[in-house]
Amino acid sequence: MTNIILTTVKELNEWRLANQRDLSFIPSMGNLHLGHIALINEAKQLNNNLVLLSIFINPLQFTDKEDLKNYPKTINKDIDLAFKAGTDAIFIPSEDEIFPTNKQLIQYQKASEDLSKSLCGISRKGHFDGVCTVVYRLLNIVKPEIMFLGEKDWQQLLIIKKMVAMKNIDVVIKSINTQRDIDGTPFSSRNNLLSKSDREKLKSFSMELFNTKKIFNQNKKIDLKKIIKRLTEKDIKIEYLEHVDAFNLKKSTSAINITMIAGAIICGNTRLIDHVFLMKRYPIIAIDGPAGSGKSTVTKLIAKKLKFIFLDTGAMYRALSWFLIKEKINYKNSKELKSFLSNISIKFESIAGAKQNVFINSHNVTEKIRSQEINSIVSSIASISEIRKFLVNEQRKIGARGGIVAEGRDIGSKVFPNSELKIFLTATINERAKRRKIELEAMGDNKIDFEKLKNEIEKRDFDDSNREISPLIKAQDAIEIISDGYTVDEIADKILDIYYETIPKELQL
Repeated sequence: MTNIILTTVKELNEWRLANQRDLSFIPSMGNLHLGHIALINEAKQLNNNLVLLSIFINPLQFTDKEDLKNYPKTINKDIDLAFKAGTDAIFIPSEDEIFPTNKQLIQYQKASEDLSKSLCGISRKGHFDGVCTVVYRLLNIVKPEIMFLGEKDWQQLLIIKKMVAMKNIDVVIKSINTQRDIDGTPFSSRNNLLSKSDREKLKSFSMELFNTKKIFNQNKKIDLKKIIKRLTEKDIKIEYLEHVDAFNLKKSTSAINITMIAGAIICGNTRLIDHVFLMKRYPIIAIDGPAGSGKSTVTKLIAKKLKFIFLDTGAMYRALSWFLIKEKINYKNSKELKSFLSNISIKFESIAGAKQNVFINSHNVTEKIRSQEINSIVSSIASISEIRKFLVNEQRKIGARGGIVAEGRDIGSKVFPNSELKIFLTATINERAKRRKIELEAMGDNKIDFEKLKNEIEKRDFDDSNREISPLIKAQDAIEIISDGYTVDEIADKILDIYYETIPKELQL
């Protein structure tokens, strides 16, 4: 059934019971605009899902009673727009349905203090607590598989994601980029409260942000005082204008790659927000984990899909190990090793598909570095401080512009600690030994002792995890994925989903 209007929790439950399909959910406060339509269109891309839109003006997120009273209410227009866009059902509960008089079903939520104490949270005390309380209540009523939100309210999006994670709510959050009108201003349910002159002020504010981004892309510099001066000269009342880390909303520093200029202005009696994202380099995805966890194969596939560079750091250590043996270098002699490293060049060359050749000083060592001989010594060679220092420096040179997917043992913890996404990919010993056996058999080695292979992998894990320099560890902010039972494509898609919902849509390549 489609084009259904539901007004009670009982009706919603009955509708869900009658329609045994996954649900895509779009919460709203009504007065729908093209931003909401874009959310509905995005939700409709999942053809097997039903799309439910809720309309509920949440009194808890208004700090000003007059603001609540004046909030635009256009229910008939909203219903018409939502159904024309393809919404299957609309949930329009009364306040008593969301906040039952006995209050037993209500669990009032506190928004993340770190994320809510800046930007809009400064002047709107309790606003995000109210948002979290109602979103939490709606999620428990609706029980959707996916919830769609807009990135226009970026601070709110981060806070809701944090709440969902902290409460272990089983819902996927997908977002779309800020939707803008033809004059560059973001669509907002409050825009129709603006006079013509107020609309011009909003337009000037948005244009100033875009101009700031253009200048930043050229010289990587921000001068907030000059921006504020230009806006005030246009008689624009600024509530706040800040340059912050895009993910924790703290004041930006020179070490941060993805930041945002975010601001709120007052136009007449209406408060409006806008922002732009800034990026110094393209994103970096760091994938760490033990040998045999599938890092290389997954990393290659992700790099191919994103059109990023695949940085196989393990191949760099293997290539250097191979060359040290070939040239009979005494790598335990620090002076001899340093002299040797000063003349080393390691390069990657892309070939058909997601593959690439590895060269060291013009030697193609792609196949040679996967031998058992190299596998048995690479960990000890990788623990030598001069070698790690040399190769970490080479890896950082390659990653200076970003746009790379790098795999290894210490990528997120040591080489690229400021990478935008860190994954710790692992698997059980048995699973990793099976994969290694298949790999060796494909190379013509049919005399493989499986138990010996397991012991070698365990030893490699111990050596990698206990070496003094840059040991194999899971970075504090890394997401752990256990690859047992999953195909390469499934693991890659899981990581890509995390990437797409981490990096603002405005910045995705």
